[in-house]
Amino acid sequence: MFRTSLYTNLTLIAAIIVLAALPPFLGIYYGNLVTRLMILGIFAMSLDLLIGFTGLVSFGHAAFFGLSGYILGILMMDTESASLFWVLPACLAGTALAAVVVGWFSVRTSGIYFIMITLAFAQMMFYFFNENTALGGSDGMFIFSKPTLAIGSWNPLDLEDHHTFYYLTLVSLVLSYLGLRQLLRAPFGQVIQGIRANENRTRALGYATNHYKLVSFIIAGTLAGFAGFLEAMHTSIISPAHLGWHESGAAMMTVILGGMGTLYGPVIGAFALGFLHDWLQDVTTNSMLYMGLFVIAVVLFLPRGIAGLPADIARLLRRKPPTETEDEP
Repeated sequence: MFRTSLYTNLTLIAAIIVLAALPPFLGIYYGNLVTRLMILGIFAMSLDLLIGFTGLVSFGHAAFFGLSGYILGILMMDTESASLFWVLPACLAGTALAAVVVGWFSVRTSGIYFIMITLAFAQMMFYFFNENTALGGSDGMFIFSKPTLAIGSWNPLDLEDHHTFYYLTLVSLVLSYLGLRQLLRAPFGQVIQGIRANENRTRALGYATNHYKLVSFIIAGTLAGFAGFLEAMHTSIISPAHLGWHESGAAMMTVILGGMGTLYGPVIGAFALGFLHDWLQDVTTNSMLYMGLFVIAVVLFLPRGIAGLPADIARLLRRKPPTETEDEP
């Protein structure tokens, strides 16, 4: 059963407070960097729901991430102002519909076949947008304005402001985590974790495992679409690269690096990889080489990811040294 300790909860609360206090001390560059890492954290959490809790390894998860951004770009193409109250539901509904179609076929397979069919669907979407000149082709498309939160003539939040969008992303990250945590504590969450542990036994208990896997796939795909929506709003551009297999691979690496089956671990992984990559770009021209070595080291020496490091250290400190015994004559 998914659970978090008091120490973990306090640490997460402290991290949220730090993130909330950072904007006045960050310049535009690092403010945008932290915002993007929080968005990638939401994306990685959605993949963790599949990999870490349902046991479904999807290599095409970025399809929903990029698709939502394209839906936003299409909706904003012929207008300078649109309400967030209908643009966001439209993007999520389109992404959820795509997840229903992809998931309906995918959950009927398992193992390597599941990986390949999700990758195949993602590549189909990639090439559709890559060859579509009306949507910018391989160059992608620009989004020249952001949706507004205006209610009549009253606009409580200006999403064009960097700090406002930062806090919107932070609230989205926190709500996404809390929502997934409650979902996993509910009976539905216990069933999908049972599927991951032993699908045959879960099916023998009377659960329609394919239905549960499909619902989990739809929820994960829709949350990935929400992250893609935020990403498109943040960068004001969407391209086929957002749907590519390498984007799915990067998200999977983030989940493994941070710690599968924790929800907060993938967020830690997103920040670790993001800041490491930013620092290495400043000090060396071989940044990807050292990032690869870092990932290999974490996988070899931290099998539970960065999130499991405190528990591993505590376990080592609690371990008693071996007692010496005298040899019998």
